Amino acid sequence: MLCYLMAIESPADQTKFEKIYQHYKGLMFHVANEILQNEEDAEDAVHNAFVKIAKDISKIEDVTSVRTQHFILLVAESEAIDLYRKNHLRNKTKYLEALAGLIVPMEGAPSLAYCMGKLPGKYREVLLLKHYHGLSFREIAELLHLSQDNVYKLHQRAKSKLQQICEEEGVL
Repeated sequence: MLCYLMAIESPADQTKFEKIYQHYKGLMFHVANEILQNEEDAEDAVHNAFVKIAKDISKIEDVTSVRTQHFILLVAESEAIDLYRKNHLRNKTKYLEALAGLIVPMEGAPSLAYCMGKLPGKYREVLLLKHYHGLSFREIAELLHLSQDNVYKLHQRAKSKLQQICEEEGVL
């Protein structure tokens, strides 16, 4: 953890980062391991996620809020997916966008959250980063290691797919 703290200048931000590290490291590992199915790779993904979080620590206000938890898990998920892609590109295996992200079980009557859960992971991720976390296309592109044009196109496709799912489920 010392390597992360050295990148953070403010003592208040260092304390905040320590709380985030202690509170979320296990959950982040679980998310990464679900995607990668390999503990060593999951540890690498979590490390990369903490590096990104350390860079943007000043943007996080409340360590235990649902919004912070969601953001941190999205970063961990994104890093795990990136590592998954890199590993599979080396093996010449095509990455399927539909596999990106965790499966979100939703029960009960169809709602917007239910429809979001039916989206492919990458679509859901882009929509949540844009509309729930308020990130710009540039910030999302940096976070997901994609071009800004690619993020914009994913966003358009995600909105279209979400509208289609909502209409099919009778939400709209």
